[in-house]
Amino acid sequence: MPTSSASTTDSAKSSSGGVQSLERAFDLLERMADAGGEVGLSELSASSGLPLPTIHRLMRTLVACGYVRQQSNRRYALGPRLIRLGESSARLLGTWARPYLARLVEETGETANMALLDGDEIVYVAQVPSKHSMRMFTEVGRRVLPHSTGVGKALLAAFPDAEVRALLARTGMPAATDRTITTPEGFLAALAEVRTAGYAVDDNEQEIGVRCLAVPVPDSPTAAAISISGPAGRVTESATGKIVPVLQQVAAELSEVLSNPGGTTV
Repeated sequence: MPTSSASTTDSAKSSSGGVQSLERAFDLLERMADAGGEVGLSELSASSGLPLPTIHRLMRTLVACGYVRQQSNRRYALGPRLIRLGESSARLLGTWARPYLARLVEETGETANMALLDGDEIVYVAQVPSKHSMRMFTEVGRRVLPHSTGVGKALLAAFPDAEVRALLARTGMPAATDRTITTPEGFLAALAEVRTAGYAVDDNEQEIGVRCLAVPVPDSPTAAAISISGPAGRVTESATGKIVPVLQQVAAELSEVLSNPGGTTV
């Protein structure tokens, strides 16, 4: 029996040896996420270079599966079924990160954390505690605002100032301590320092007596950062010079694992 052209197209192999239609569908989902979660077909066609009939067929399939929904205005939005996948993926991300965080603890002596930017908030997805009797604890799953955290600064330093201002306008900038930065101008100045230095500092801004050093995980599939946190008496200026290179090295190694589609582990 002859195969229809649509079926042939959908099952065609890509240059990577995978199924082309699957690659295209996931590419469209990522483009939707980059666009804020809601787009029109013409926008997807312009950004992807795919013809409208192909996009329409793929989107119809994604709608039927619940990963995309069509709005009353005929535009398409990411569907609620993706939430379950995202939550499971975030948990696994924390699992993959733990051996690297454990290395940070061994080499720095302080509690190590991994956090993601989820919407306008920072969410902690993994932690390995210090072996010191006096140590910092951050509950996995805890959500905080970015402006008072080292990981928040490390992540937002990659964003244009206009986007950072918009985020701060949505969240506000409440003071967690008397050291918290509470103005957009002050926070943007801090981000400029992060870009120059290559790392971020939370100096008693989230909790008095606690200092945190953080770096982004480069090329992570979702915006991620790792950090160490400890008493200000241990995480001193002199200790910073020794800790930051370790953070950057571990972040680079973790980046390779997260960006490797083959799933290489430690």
